Amino acid sequence: MAISQKTIFITGGSTGIGLSIAKELAKNGNKLCLFARNTANLQKAQALVTGAGAKCNIYPVDAKDYDSTKAAIDKAVSETGAPYLLINCVGRAYPEHFENITAAMMEDTMRTNFSSVWNAVQAALPHMKAKGGKIVNTSSIGGFVGVFGYADYSASKFAIIGFSEVLKQELAKYNIKVQVLCPPDTDTPGFAEENKTKPEETKEISKTAKLMTSEALAKETVKALEGNTFMIIPGGDGKLTYWMKRHFPFIVNMVMNSAIRKVQSKK
Repeated sequence: MAISQKTIFITGGSTGIGLSIAKELAKNGNKLCLFARNTANLQKAQALVTGAGAKCNIYPVDAKDYDSTKAAIDKAVSETGAPYLLINCVGRAYPEHFENITAAMMEDTMRTNFSSVWNAVQAALPHMKAKGGKIVNTSSIGGFVGVFGYADYSASKFAIIGFSEVLKQELAKYNIKVQVLCPPDTDTPGFAEENKTKPEETKEISKTAKLMTSEALAKETVKALEGNTFMIIPGGDGKLTYWMKRHFPFIVNMVMNSAIRKVQSKK
């Protein structure tokens, strides 16, 4: 059944995939609470979500910080009630060769991509336990396939899948279901930012799959939210990659290594 007339919290909901999902969920009369760092972006997102037909509250917060996240979520609960659905979409990537990624850069990636998920779940869980609900954590295709140039990013996204598998087991007793969203390359401001630092090998690997629009991804994701499939993988290319990685990993490695050699042979 369609998710409608529910209270929904989305971290990283001011831009990109988070905002596209928020706009899609707004069509069914849901009440949206968006959390993100940039107040101006949140205000723009609020206008878009409200225009799509939903009530929308916004909460500026840096999800990397637990205390701030807890305060923002507690405030949202006091104003709108406990969420039925928590979607964690905070994330970023700065692709680079491993040797150019400093320990400080790696730690910031882990805090942005993984700690933000941990913090939001830990802050929201006490409010969700009484009535149950659903938690969706955003990983990536790079969360089950290690890709050249994404050493810190893939590490953080692999962590999200493992974390979510544990949550699925532990939270079942509260009737809280857990899903993981694994987007492919998606046409968002974040993707444009990635391309500024992306190694040539990474760009060549990316050519093996189509770039998905955030609107198409949001529609497929929201439809999947109505079910209980643990891994939500939008797009045919992503689904094929997941199936091949599970059953024929050597073929996935062969395709990527071929792309890498193609670039490096020209250097």
